[in-house]
Amino acid sequence: MIDGPYFVLTLLGVLGCGLAAGVFCAFSTFVMRALAQLPPAQGVAAMNAINVAAVRPPFMLVFLGSAVLCSVLAVVTFVLLPAEGTVELLLGSALYLFGAFGVTIAANVPRNEALRKLAPGTPEADAYWSIFVRQWTMWNHVRTAASAAAAVSYALALT
Repeated sequence: MIDGPYFVLTLLGVLGCGLAAGVFCAFSTFVMRALAQLPPAQGVAAMNAINVAAVRPPFMLVFLGSAVLCSVLAVVTFVLLPAEGTVELLLGSALYLFGAFGVTIAANVPRNEALRKLAPGTPEADAYWSIFVRQWTMWNHVRTAASAAAAVSYALALT
């Protein structure tokens, strides 16, 4: 069984990845659905406001803190090669780092930036809005599943 500081790091990994999964799940299950029902100009303006509000310490601590924690867990696991939990720890780290953090950087942020450049109410923004909602939400589903699976994988490492 994992113990000591390694146990605490893994437990924090479960918590961080689980919290991130919860935020992403909320967006996939009701926030994006509600925004999609707004007229495009209002939806674009609301999403742009959400994107500004998201880049603040409470969410960044969870999102970036979990990425740092997953990186530390992966490195420590490679160095120590514990007798138990190695596969689960490395899998959890990979799931979050690639499936949540990586997807955010490669898929969600570029869409957010493209949306930010469009003035709400313009024909371009109106045309892009439905595409944005569909694609952004699809990639958010990936982030949700990857974060939840990472939390489960870390939890399994503790058993």
